Amino acid sequence: MLPIEQILPRLQATLRERPNAVLVAPPGAGKTTGVPLALKDEPWTDGRKLIVLEPRRLAARAAAARMASTLGESVGQTVGYRVRMQSRVSAATRIEVVTEGVFTRMIQDDPALDGVAAVLFDEFHERSLDADLGLAFARDSQGVLREDLRLLVMSATLDGAAVARLLDEAPVIESEGRAWPVDTRYLGRDPAKRLEEQVARAVDKALAEETGSLLVFLPGQGEILRTRDLIAERMRRPDVDLAPLYGAMEGRDQDLAISPSPAGRRKVVLATAIAETSLTIEGVRVVIDAGLARVPRFDPASGLTRLETVRVSRAAADQRRGRAGRTEPGVCYRLWDEEETRALVPFGRPEILETDLSGLALDLARWGARDPSELQFLDPPPVAAFAEARTLLARLRALDGQGALTAHGKALADLPLPPRLAHMVVRGAAGGQGLLAARIAALLTERGLGGRDAHLGHRLEAFDRDRSQRAKDARALAERWARAAGSPPKQPPLDEALLLAEAFPERVAKARGSSGEFQLATGRGAHVEPTDVLAREKWVAVGELGGGGQRDRILLAAPLDETALREAFADRLTREERLEIEGDGKVRGRRLLKLDRLVVEDRLIDRPDPEMIARALADRVRREGLAALKPGERTASLLERLVFLHARRPEAWPDLSEPVLVERLDEWLEPLLVGKRSLADLADDAVADAIRTLLPWDLAQRLNQEAPARWEAPTGSRFRIDYAAEGGPRVEGRVMEFYGLSEHPTAAGVPLTLALLSPAHRPIQVTRDLPGFWRGSWKEVRTEMKGRYPRHVWPEEPWAAQATTRAKPRGT
Repeated sequence: MLPIEQILPRLQATLRERPNAVLVAPPGAGKTTGVPLALKDEPWTDGRKLIVLEPRRLAARAAAARMASTLGESVGQTVGYRVRMQSRVSAATRIEVVTEGVFTRMIQDDPALDGVAAVLFDEFHERSLDADLGLAFARDSQGVLREDLRLLVMSATLDGAAVARLLDEAPVIESEGRAWPVDTRYLGRDPAKRLEEQVARAVDKALAEETGSLLVFLPGQGEILRTRDLIAERMRRPDVDLAPLYGAMEGRDQDLAISPSPAGRRKVVLATAIAETSLTIEGVRVVIDAGLARVPRFDPASGLTRLETVRVSRAAADQRRGRAGRTEPGVCYRLWDEEETRALVPFGRPEILETDLSGLALDLARWGARDPSELQFLDPPPVAAFAEARTLLARLRALDGQGALTAHGKALADLPLPPRLAHMVVRGAAGGQGLLAARIAALLTERGLGGRDAHLGHRLEAFDRDRSQRAKDARALAERWARAAGSPPKQPPLDEALLLAEAFPERVAKARGSSGEFQLATGRGAHVEPTDVLAREKWVAVGELGGGGQRDRILLAAPLDETALREAFADRLTREERLEIEGDGKVRGRRLLKLDRLVVEDRLIDRPDPEMIARALADRVRREGLAALKPGERTASLLERLVFLHARRPEAWPDLSEPVLVERLDEWLEPLLVGKRSLADLADDAVADAIRTLLPWDLAQRLNQEAPARWEAPTGSRFRIDYAAEGGPRVEGRVMEFYGLSEHPTAAGVPLTLALLSPAHRPIQVTRDLPGFWRGSWKEVRTEMKGRYPRHVWPEEPWAAQATTRAKPRGT
């Protein structure tokens, strides 16, 4: 007896009285197959269908098969399923198991869900975007069109109270724990060693220590295949079969992986998270969990959804552990230390918070809701991500200026594809290439079809040659898409590359640098192996990217003809005239034709417009500051004096510091630049005079009086005053030229800092009190200087002596 059977009477009674309920039942309780069978003949069904949602195709097929077997029937009779590329239903079907994405299409096509008595959301804890959207639609339908519609949300690990609040405080019914105990053993993990090697050792250990088949959880297809090969190389057990299990497999092979092993044989199932929920793999009583999962993460900046490998949540780890206790007591080996379990996040983040929301935005527009707040979501879509999605739809011409669905948007929404790919198929159909576009969409949505060649043409050829059932189903699906989008050709045909570019214009890429290196239209880098045939192309249209960091790996692309690109994207190309300043300051003009960040055409401008040159030169000064002008002595002195005067008397003198002058370049510098070819053409006097024009007339007249550029010594020599010196205005000169001064000199009412030098221009004294120096330490300085420089005059009373620039004549 399955644990779920104990609460079925309560669940039945609840749904007879209430339209909604929440069922929380741990793994192994039997809810996926037990609940629909228990509800199908309830009075409120009145002969209508139950729709059961599953997160994955494999789970949907397996659940339908198990329920049909329980009834002693074939799938397609009382119990059927409907998944992408396959359906087995009939007029007699009362329980229809569908994937979450299929249900979204069903309720969009028939919001009243005519002929449906209830919708059961299984494994809702996975919180896929389609499940959240499907529940929001079902709640809206229930509230407006179908008061009698029953909604049941089922999960193994879920915050039942939060879902209950969403369902008008629906009752929460909880089942008992799993049917059989599971012993948990922690093996730890060495981060310095390959994951596959450690998993293979754990498999060896489990096969030696335990009986029964093994279910091994790995993050992705690559790790599964590498682990399979490693185990196959070292295993010497003829009674053990290796069975990979991941999404991009033939349905037949998936079914074999979850079927019971023949008598006397054991199985090692190497699976992704596809096997976490809704599946009972016969004979499995041992789970090995690597503790990792590959999840999609949307990056709005690049428009890319990347697959990231992350630690699983505690809820997911419990789900995986529960697989070992489905049919008998089991064992779970965990490849981490026990204390690390507490550090795992409780639940995975809902997909609605992490993914590209363009499909959701399109579905909402088709439903008639322009804003997510018009529906009830367990977690509302993030505002920024939803706005980005609406922007994309507007760019695809799916939404009008008011956010309503356009005719083109309706055509996109009618196709069960992401908006970008639906746009590609509709645009392809308008040029008579609907089937080609649909086949490309099939490759992009059905991972693994056509192999792994990065060249789209090669991938399509392999897809055509593939005689597997999965490939046949995919080709049939592509034909249905093409027919659904079909219309008489009214636009120019597009080749494979241009079709990709229609879907992903920001992924058009141009070769750069070394072989295999490309730059995307967004400016980001991407690459293929130098030996790949695509590495020799100048332009490519990219359909799929992987990796991360500073650049991405091109997983699927097609060679793109530049001429065809320019013709097809004529309305998206922009023209730009750019002036570049070379090292010597001279200006070179370029006329660019661009697709976003990519230069399609680059031509030199023979005679750039003088005003454009002037702006370019001014822009360089804005970027680099006044240093770009290489100020001469006159300009440098002027700038120092203006800053000094403003600091002393800000109420009288304006702020003409460097930041202010840079901000006001259009007032004083740009007029000077007209007709110039480089900044070097500017004379220093002209620059200084231009800056002076920013002063009011009266201040310009007083400038030299209040802050003279030079100080005149008694000898007649004119020394530059350094107004930027620390401690105030400063003058340097040989001490002999200061003889005869009995008072300390000033400038702008401030005592000058005098740096007195020897005849050899070495420092003697720095003073702001020359008379004090004469009468104080001069005596010792005089004695020292007289010994060093005997040919110079060293008077005892320098304040009364004649200033001089010369030494004594020879012989005196």
